[in-house]
Amino acid sequence: MSETRPRPIDEHLPRLRRELDLVSELLVCLDFDGTLAPIVDDPDEASLTPATEAAVESLASATNVSTAIVSGRRLADVRSRVDAVSTCAGNHGLELVRDGSRLVHPVARERTELVERTCRALETAVDPIAGCRVENKRLTGTVHVRSVPSAARPVVRRLAHDVVDRIGGGDLESSTGKRVIEFAPAISWGKGDAVSLLESVHPEGTFVVYVGDDVTDESAFRAVEPDGLGVRVGDDRPSAASCRVRSPSAVASLLGWLATVGDGLVGESGDRSTREIASKTE
Repeated sequence: MSETRPRPIDEHLPRLRRELDLVSELLVCLDFDGTLAPIVDDPDEASLTPATEAAVESLASATNVSTAIVSGRRLADVRSRVDAVSTCAGNHGLELVRDGSRLVHPVARERTELVERTCRALETAVDPIAGCRVENKRLTGTVHVRSVPSAARPVVRRLAHDVVDRIGGGDLESSTGKRVIEFAPAISWGKGDAVSLLESVHPEGTFVVYVGDDVTDESAFRAVEPDGLGVRVGDDRPSAASCRVRSPSAVASLLGWLATVGDGLVGESGDRSTREIASKTE
């Protein structure tokens, strides 16, 4: 799917109303950092604002809506930050919990020791660089550079890619996101696959919305577009998402709309058809 500049969400609301009026269920998948929670210097301090927390709780309790979190954080980490949602995917979709069952990608499970060795080597390599932190997420790893002086960030990126290539030996791959360098098993699996997996256990024709802000969210946008709706958080740079909102605070407003107006639209056509058939047979 080609990338274009996403348009403001307001321009898509008429189409979204029409789509929701024709389906029986809505699945809303949400990234965490930069989407539900504002980006902060210390990732451990990231949290939902009261407005966003209320919107997520409202959406999670809506009658015709299923809600899921799809994050780059460890599964246990993201679940501890969003109480209202029970379906979560962590480590960019490599681990997932749904209906009380936890699934882990088998290749990722096999490479946890390799991730551990890479994290240790990276900690040694970047130790002299102020503000740099290596996070071992067991199935994947992240080098945080948000607090690193801007002049030193290219050095960190080069070191990180070199260490991952040297130790991973083709079994790990690295990528660059918003002020992070991430590395993971070199397998064809990401957030888009997790979203597709979640969609597959819902009724055929379920309308899927995915909201995210970073490079790793692009595979999820591609998974839902054009039949569903990808919503990019941020500016209008080219994306596989067809629309955008400006910030996490705007995400809260969107979720509130989906929980009230959207939930009211979903299933209405089916209900009307049932009532019409019943009236004709009375």
